Amino acid sequence: MDDVKDRSNILTEKKNPKSEKIDTMSTEEIIRLMNEEDATVHKAVREAIPEITKAADIVHETFRNGGRLRYIGAGTSGRLGVLDASECPPTFSVDPDLVKGFIAGGYKALREAVESAEDYPENGKKDCKKYGLKSSDVLMGIATGGTTPYVHGGLDYAKSIGCKTIFMTCTHKEHLDANADVIIEVLTGPELITGSTRMKAGTATKMVLNMITTTAMIKWGKVYGNYMVDHMAINEKLVDRGTRIISELAGVSREKGYEYLHKANKHVKEGIVMAHLGISYEKAKKLIEEHDGFIRFAFKDDQD
Repeated sequence: MDDVKDRSNILTEKKNPKSEKIDTMSTEEIIRLMNEEDATVHKAVREAIPEITKAADIVHETFRNGGRLRYIGAGTSGRLGVLDASECPPTFSVDPDLVKGFIAGGYKALREAVESAEDYPENGKKDCKKYGLKSSDVLMGIATGGTTPYVHGGLDYAKSIGCKTIFMTCTHKEHLDANADVIIEVLTGPELITGSTRMKAGTATKMVLNMITTTAMIKWGKVYGNYMVDHMAINEKLVDRGTRIISELAGVSREKGYEYLHKANKHVKEGIVMAHLGISYEKAKKLIEEHDGFIRFAFKDDQD
Protein backbone atom coordinates (compact mmCIF):
# COMPACT_ATOMS: atom_id res chain seq x y z
CA MET A 1 0.00 0.00 0.00
CA ASP A 2 2.93 2.35 0.49
CA ASP A 3 3.20 2.96 -3.25
CA VAL A 4 -0.53 3.67 -3.73
CA LYS A 5 -1.28 7.35 -3.26
CA ASP A 6 -4.29 8.27 -1.11
CA ARG A 7 -6.51 10.41 -3.38
CA SER A 8 -9.39 10.86 -0.93
CA ASN A 9 -8.74 14.62 -0.83
CA ILE A 10 -9.43 14.92 -4.58
CA LEU A 11 -12.83 16.52 -5.23
CA THR A 12 -13.81 14.11 -7.98
CA GLU A 13 -13.09 11.14 -5.67
CA LYS A 14 -15.39 12.32 -2.88
CA LYS A 15 -18.81 10.79 -2.21
CA ASN A 16 -21.91 12.67 -3.38
CA PRO A 17 -24.53 12.61 -0.59
CA LYS A 18 -27.35 13.06 -3.11
CA SER A 19 -26.71 9.62 -4.61
CA GLU A 20 -26.03 7.55 -1.51
CA LYS A 21 -29.09 5.41 -2.28
CA ILE A 22 -29.02 5.66 -6.06
CA ASP A 23 -29.08 1.87 -6.35
CA THR A 24 -32.55 1.82 -4.74
CA MET A 25 -34.06 4.50 -6.99
CA SER A 26 -36.44 3.99 -9.89
CA THR A 27 -35.21 4.55 -13.43
CA GLU A 28 -36.89 7.96 -13.64
CA GLU A 29 -35.51 9.03 -10.26
CA ILE A 30 -31.97 8.14 -11.39
CA ILE A 31 -32.37 10.03 -14.65
CA ARG A 32 -33.83 13.10 -12.90
CA LEU A 33 -30.98 13.12 -10.38
CA MET A 34 -28.41 12.92 -13.19
CA ASN A 35 -30.13 15.80 -14.95
CA GLU A 36 -30.11 17.91 -11.79
CA GLU A 37 -26.40 17.30 -11.28
CA ASP A 38 -25.59 18.01 -14.94
CA ALA A 39 -27.32 21.38 -14.54
CA THR A 40 -24.59 22.41 -12.07
CA VAL A 41 -21.83 22.00 -14.67
CA HIS A 42 -22.76 25.27 -16.41
CA LYS A 43 -22.05 27.28 -13.24
CA ALA A 44 -18.75 25.52 -12.61
CA VAL A 45 -17.58 26.27 -16.16
CA ARG A 46 -18.78 29.88 -15.92
CA GLU A 47 -16.63 30.47 -12.83
CA ALA A 48 -13.57 29.37 -14.80
CA ILE A 49 -14.15 31.80 -17.69
CA PRO A 50 -11.14 34.05 -16.85
CA GLU A 51 -8.75 31.10 -17.15
CA ILE A 52 -10.56 29.68 -20.21
CA THR A 53 -10.17 33.12 -21.81
CA LYS A 54 -6.42 33.11 -21.19
CA ALA A 55 -6.19 29.62 -22.67
CA ALA A 56 -8.15 30.59 -25.80
CA ASP A 57 -5.91 33.61 -26.34
CA ILE A 58 -2.79 31.43 -26.04
CA VAL A 59 -4.19 28.98 -28.59
CA HIS A 60 -5.18 31.77 -30.97
CA GLU A 61 -1.73 33.37 -30.80
CA THR A 62 -0.12 29.97 -31.28
CA PHE A 63 -2.14 29.40 -34.47
CA ARG A 64 -1.34 32.86 -35.84
CA ASN A 65 2.36 32.26 -35.21
CA GLY A 66 2.36 28.95 -37.06
CA GLY A 67 2.16 26.67 -34.03
CA ARG A 68 -0.23 23.84 -33.23
CA LEU A 69 -2.48 22.73 -30.37
CA ARG A 70 -1.88 19.37 -28.76
CA TYR A 71 -4.09 17.77 -26.11
CA ILE A 72 -2.79 15.13 -23.75
CA GLY A 73 -4.97 12.99 -21.49
CA ALA A 74 -5.95 9.50 -20.39
CA GLY A 75 -9.28 7.67 -20.44
CA THR A 76 -12.28 9.96 -20.93
CA SER A 77 -10.09 13.07 -20.85
CA GLY A 78 -7.85 11.72 -23.60
CA ARG A 79 -10.78 10.63 -25.74
CA LEU A 80 -12.41 14.06 -25.47
CA GLY A 81 -9.17 15.71 -26.56
CA VAL A 82 -8.98 13.44 -29.60
CA LEU A 83 -12.67 14.11 -30.31
CA ASP A 84 -12.27 17.88 -30.25
CA ALA A 85 -9.20 17.64 -32.47
CA SER A 86 -11.02 15.46 -35.01
CA GLU A 87 -13.88 17.95 -35.26
CA CYS A 88 -11.71 20.95 -36.18
CA PRO A 89 -10.75 20.10 -39.81
CA PRO A 90 -14.29 19.62 -41.21
CA THR A 91 -15.72 22.49 -39.17
CA PHE A 92 -13.07 25.09 -39.92
CA SER A 93 -11.13 23.77 -42.96
CA VAL A 94 -7.88 23.56 -41.03
CA ASP A 95 -5.04 21.13 -41.64
CA PRO A 96 -5.61 17.90 -39.67
CA ASP A 97 -2.21 18.45 -38.06
CA LEU A 98 -3.24 21.77 -36.49
CA VAL A 99 -5.02 20.15 -33.54
CA LYS A 100 -4.17 16.65 -32.34
CA GLY A 101 -4.81 14.62 -29.21
CA PHE A 102 -2.41 12.27 -27.41
CA ILE A 103 -4.06 9.57 -25.30
CA ALA A 104 -2.38 7.22 -22.86
CA GLY A 105 -2.34 3.78 -24.46
CA GLY A 106 -2.49 5.13 -28.01
CA TYR A 107 -5.12 4.37 -30.66
CA LYS A 108 -6.27 1.21 -28.88
CA ALA A 109 -7.32 3.33 -25.88
CA LEU A 110 -9.88 5.16 -28.01
CA ARG A 111 -11.92 1.97 -28.31
CA GLU A 112 -11.20 0.14 -25.08
CA ALA A 113 -9.73 0.87 -21.66
CA VAL A 114 -5.95 0.74 -21.28
CA GLU A 115 -6.02 2.09 -17.76
CA SER A 116 -2.48 1.26 -16.60
CA ALA A 117 -0.99 3.33 -19.43
CA GLU A 118 -1.68 6.54 -17.52
CA ASP A 119 0.47 5.66 -14.50
CA TYR A 120 3.83 6.53 -16.04
CA PRO A 121 4.96 10.14 -16.58
CA GLU A 122 7.68 8.93 -18.92
CA ASN A 123 4.94 7.74 -21.32
CA GLY A 124 3.63 11.30 -21.59
CA LYS A 125 7.11 12.59 -22.38
CA LYS A 126 7.66 9.75 -24.84
CA ASP A 127 4.44 10.47 -26.75
CA CYS A 128 5.21 14.19 -26.95
CA LYS A 129 8.60 13.37 -28.47
CA LYS A 130 7.21 10.60 -30.68
CA TYR A 131 4.59 12.87 -32.23
CA GLY A 132 6.96 15.79 -32.70
CA LEU A 133 5.88 18.38 -30.13
CA LYS A 134 7.66 21.66 -30.93
CA SER A 135 8.51 24.71 -28.86
CA SER A 136 6.14 26.75 -31.06
CA ASP A 137 3.18 24.53 -30.07
CA VAL A 138 0.86 24.68 -27.07
CA LEU A 139 0.18 21.54 -25.03
CA MET A 140 -3.07 21.29 -23.06
CA GLY A 141 -3.15 18.63 -20.38
CA ILE A 142 -6.55 17.29 -19.34
CA ALA A 143 -6.83 15.42 -16.04
CA THR A 144 -10.18 15.94 -14.36
CA GLY A 145 -8.96 14.19 -11.20
CA GLY A 146 -5.79 16.24 -11.48
CA THR A 147 -3.11 13.66 -10.77
CA THR A 148 -2.64 11.62 -13.97
CA PRO A 149 1.13 10.96 -14.23
CA TYR A 150 0.99 10.56 -18.03
CA VAL A 151 -0.40 14.08 -18.37
CA HIS A 152 2.04 15.69 -15.96
CA GLY A 153 4.95 13.95 -17.65
CA GLY A 154 3.88 15.45 -20.96
CA LEU A 155 3.44 18.92 -19.48
CA ASP A 156 6.85 18.82 -17.80
CA TYR A 157 8.48 17.86 -21.09
CA ALA A 158 6.57 20.61 -22.94
CA LYS A 159 7.77 23.20 -20.45
CA SER A 160 11.33 21.96 -20.79
CA ILE A 161 11.37 22.65 -24.56
CA GLY A 162 9.66 26.05 -24.26
CA CYS A 163 6.05 25.21 -25.13
CA LYS A 164 3.15 27.19 -23.79
CA THR A 165 1.11 24.92 -21.51
CA ILE A 166 -2.48 24.73 -20.29
CA PHE A 167 -3.87 22.35 -17.68
CA MET A 168 -7.53 21.57 -17.03
CA THR A 169 -8.76 19.84 -13.91
CA CYS A 170 -12.00 19.40 -11.98
CA THR A 171 -10.43 19.41 -8.54
CA HIS A 172 -8.83 22.09 -6.38
CA LYS A 173 -5.54 23.16 -7.94
CA GLU A 174 -3.92 23.71 -4.55
CA HIS A 175 -4.10 19.95 -4.00
CA LEU A 176 -2.02 19.38 -7.13
CA ASP A 177 1.56 19.75 -8.26
CA ALA A 178 0.66 21.21 -11.63
CA ASN A 179 3.16 23.01 -13.84
CA ALA A 180 1.41 25.06 -16.55
CA ASP A 181 1.09 28.62 -17.79
CA VAL A 182 -2.67 28.52 -17.29
CA ILE A 183 -4.57 26.21 -14.95
CA ILE A 184 -8.30 25.87 -15.64
CA GLU A 185 -10.07 24.70 -12.49
CA VAL A 186 -13.68 23.61 -13.14
CA LEU A 187 -15.09 22.43 -9.83
CA THR A 188 -17.93 20.14 -10.87
CA GLY A 189 -17.98 18.43 -7.47
CA PRO A 190 -18.34 14.76 -6.51
CA GLU A 191 -19.83 12.53 -9.17
CA LEU A 192 -23.09 10.65 -8.64
CA ILE A 193 -21.11 7.45 -9.07
CA THR A 194 -18.06 8.10 -6.93
CA GLY A 195 -14.99 8.80 -9.08
CA SER A 196 -16.79 8.33 -12.42
CA THR A 197 -15.43 11.41 -14.16
CA ARG A 198 -16.99 10.40 -17.48
CA MET A 199 -20.08 12.11 -16.05
CA LYS A 200 -20.06 15.76 -14.91
CA ALA A 201 -16.32 16.21 -15.31
CA GLY A 202 -16.48 14.79 -18.83
CA THR A 203 -19.34 17.13 -19.71
CA ALA A 204 -17.36 20.09 -18.40
CA THR A 205 -14.31 19.01 -20.38
CA LYS A 206 -16.26 18.90 -23.65
CA MET A 207 -17.65 22.37 -22.94
CA VAL A 208 -14.24 23.87 -22.17
CA LEU A 209 -12.53 22.36 -25.21
CA ASN A 210 -15.36 23.62 -27.43
CA MET A 211 -14.93 27.11 -25.96
CA ILE A 212 -11.19 27.20 -26.50
CA THR A 213 -10.95 25.92 -30.07
CA THR A 214 -14.12 27.62 -31.31
CA THR A 215 -13.05 30.99 -29.88
CA ALA A 216 -9.57 30.64 -31.38
CA MET A 217 -11.08 29.81 -34.76
CA ILE A 218 -13.50 32.76 -34.63
CA LYS A 219 -10.58 35.08 -33.87
CA TRP A 220 -8.71 33.51 -36.79
CA GLY A 221 -11.36 34.49 -39.35
CA LYS A 222 -13.13 31.14 -39.60
CA VAL A 223 -16.53 32.68 -38.81
CA TYR A 224 -18.38 35.68 -40.24
CA GLY A 225 -21.25 36.92 -38.09
CA ASN A 226 -22.35 33.60 -36.68
CA TYR A 227 -21.93 31.72 -39.95
CA MET A 228 -19.50 28.81 -40.33
CA VAL A 229 -17.92 30.29 -43.45
CA ASP A 230 -14.83 28.10 -43.59
CA HIS A 231 -16.25 24.61 -43.25
CA MET A 232 -15.34 21.81 -45.65
CA ALA A 233 -18.28 21.08 -47.97
CA ILE A 234 -17.45 17.38 -48.15
CA ASN A 235 -20.89 15.80 -47.93
CA GLU A 236 -24.48 16.56 -48.93
CA LYS A 237 -25.35 18.24 -45.63
CA LEU A 238 -22.31 20.52 -45.77
CA VAL A 239 -22.85 21.35 -49.44
CA ASP A 240 -26.39 22.40 -48.55
CA ARG A 241 -25.10 24.48 -45.63
CA GLY A 242 -22.47 26.15 -47.80
CA THR A 243 -25.05 26.86 -50.49
CA ARG A 244 -27.40 28.48 -47.98
CA ILE A 245 -24.64 30.57 -46.40
CA ILE A 246 -23.51 31.95 -49.77
CA SER A 247 -27.10 32.61 -50.77
CA GLU A 248 -27.96 34.44 -47.55
CA LEU A 249 -24.77 36.48 -47.17
CA ALA A 250 -24.35 37.41 -50.83
CA GLY A 251 -28.06 37.98 -51.41
CA VAL A 252 -28.34 35.56 -54.32
CA SER A 253 -30.72 32.71 -55.08
CA ARG A 254 -30.13 29.23 -53.72
CA GLU A 255 -29.32 28.08 -57.25
CA LYS A 256 -26.70 30.81 -57.62
CA GLY A 257 -25.32 29.98 -54.17
CA TYR A 258 -24.85 26.39 -55.25
CA GLU A 259 -23.22 27.52 -58.50
CA TYR A 260 -20.77 29.83 -56.70
CA LEU A 261 -19.88 27.13 -54.16
CA HIS A 262 -18.78 24.85 -56.99
CA LYS A 263 -17.03 27.65 -58.86
CA ALA A 264 -15.07 28.16 -55.64
CA ASN A 265 -14.09 24.48 -55.49
CA LYS A 266 -16.47 24.08 -52.52
CA HIS A 267 -14.62 26.76 -50.48
CA VAL A 268 -17.42 28.69 -48.79
CA LYS A 269 -15.43 31.84 -48.01
CA GLU A 270 -14.31 32.29 -51.59
CA GLY A 271 -17.82 31.54 -52.83
CA ILE A 272 -19.27 34.30 -50.62
CA VAL A 273 -16.76 36.91 -51.77
CA MET A 274 -17.13 35.90 -55.43
CA ALA A 275 -20.92 36.13 -55.29
CA HIS A 276 -21.05 39.35 -53.28
CA LEU A 277 -18.37 41.27 -55.19
CA GLY A 278 -18.87 39.65 -58.60
CA ILE A 279 -15.23 38.63 -58.95
CA SER A 280 -13.29 35.53 -59.95
CA TYR A 281 -12.18 32.74 -57.68
CA GLU A 282 -8.52 33.75 -58.02
CA LYS A 283 -9.29 37.38 -57.10
CA ALA A 284 -11.46 36.35 -54.14
CA LYS A 285 -8.77 34.02 -52.85
CA LYS A 286 -6.11 36.75 -53.14
CA LEU A 287 -8.26 39.32 -51.31
CA ILE A 288 -9.01 36.89 -48.50
CA GLU A 289 -5.30 36.17 -48.10
CA GLU A 290 -4.56 39.92 -48.03
CA HIS A 291 -7.09 40.30 -45.19
CA ASP A 292 -5.57 37.47 -43.11
CA GLY A 293 -8.45 35.09 -43.79
CA PHE A 294 -11.25 37.46 -42.73
CA ILE A 295 -14.05 38.31 -45.18
CA ARG A 296 -15.66 41.29 -43.44
CA PHE A 297 -13.86 43.55 -45.93
CA ALA A 298 -16.25 42.32 -48.65
CA PHE A 299 -19.20 43.80 -46.75
CA LYS A 300 -17.60 47.12 -45.83
CA ASP A 301 -19.75 49.17 -48.20
CA ASP A 302 -22.89 47.50 -46.80
CA GLN A 303 -21.94 48.63 -43.29
CA ASP A 304 -21.03 52.26 -44.08
